[in-house]
Order: sequence, then C-alpha cells, then structure tokens
Amino acid sequence: QVQLVESGGRSVQAGGSLKLSCAASGRTFSSYAMGWFRQAPGKEREFVAVISGSGRITDYADSVRGRFTISRDNAKNTVYLQMNSLKPEDTAVYYCAASRTIATRLEVRYDYWGQGTQVTVSS
Repeated sequence: QVQLVESGGRSVQAGGSLKLSCAASGRTFSSYAMGWFRQAPGKEREFVAVISGSGRITDYADSVRGRFTISRDNAKNTVYLQMNSLKPEDTAVYYCAASRTIATRLEVRYDYWGQGTQVTVSS
C-alpha cells in the first residue's frame, strides 16, 4: 500500500510559478512511476506529466511541455511538479499517482492516488 499526499497548491497570478510536492509512504518508492494529473471544474481529469522510477524517463502533455518540469527525489520519497509561466487554464485540482508498471499517460495504469491540491491561476 502506498499513500500519497500532495502539497503546494495555492492561488497565483498568471505568469507566476508554483512547485507542487507529493510525498509517498512506503519503502519501494523508486519502483513506482509517478504521474501528475489535473482536473478542472466541469472537465475530465487529464494527464500532465510522468516520471519513471529511476527518473531517467519523463513525458509531458503538450499543453504544459516547456513550462512544467517533473522530478523526483527517491531518498525523500517525493515527486515534484515545477510549474512556470502559469496560465488561467492551468487552474485545476492537481493529483499525483503511482504506477507499479511503466511510466504512462493512462489513468487506468495507476494504482494509488493522492487527494489532490488546488491550483488557481488568476488573470
């Protein structure tokens, strides 16, 4: 069992930056690919970014590529999402998730989810 707790969400103005953190329980953190997803009001949850267990492989949604950076510190059991040049359309609840298989964009491949953290970007 893995428990995930996101933090770092808050309100920020467009053009600003935020860094989200996701702390994981357990001793096998490095064996999980970790993903970030988001859900805006009235919309389905969507993929944002993923990082492999080793950290060598990353993937991003086109909408955030070049602005967001996913990283992880396996010694601290934590994955991060650095968000720069934020836009109002980035407003959403951001979730981190853990996959026991491969680094993937597919929600169904994720086994554990956090409770989410709210990011609000005002224009």
